[in-house]
Amino acid sequence: MPSTEPLAPAQRATLIQVARRSIETGLRTGRPWVVTPSEFHRDLKAVRASFVTLQIRGQLRGCIGHLEAVQPLVVDVAENAFAAAFRDPRFAPLGEAEWPNVELHLSILTRPEPMHFSDEADLVRQIRPGQDGLILQDGPNRGTFLPSVWDSLPDPHDFLTHLKHKAGLAANHWSDTIEVYRYGTESFGDGDVA
Repeated sequence: MPSTEPLAPAQRATLIQVARRSIETGLRTGRPWVVTPSEFHRDLKAVRASFVTLQIRGQLRGCIGHLEAVQPLVVDVAENAFAAAFRDPRFAPLGEAEWPNVELHLSILTRPEPMHFSDEADLVRQIRPGQDGLILQDGPNRGTFLPSVWDSLPDPHDFLTHLKHKAGLAANHWSDTIEVYRYGTESFGDGDVA
């Protein structure tokens, strides 16, 4: 059972180091660092989902993660850091010259919970700005926004509209088959750990 307690500062710092080492290994070898979970604290061996976001001077430079917990957290962070740097289809692979300017941000996800709503207005009323990460799915279309997206989209209606667009749906799309899940994150970055 994944812990819902916040990670200790030492564990946060370790995850940042793991993410950095995986990207540095990728720059040298073209492959992520292979992590041995047994070498890490038990909280980092728990099966949990994560996202790794890269920014350069406040601008997105890559973001990859898992919505479902599928492997030990320390492995998930190492793989997602590598993928955010080299496999995000929105960006060219990270270059050696960019690496010194990269800021790392990690988000550790809670288990997504289904939301129950009667219509779009009811859904918008239930969304908790600044707190909820959302997964929206309708048929094969799926998208997610981490809670950090509230910083740039503080209005719940706008948040939902942009999430529909990310999922490949029209802004005014609505159907009886839409599913929405909410989750929380424990988020921290380079500047948050000593």
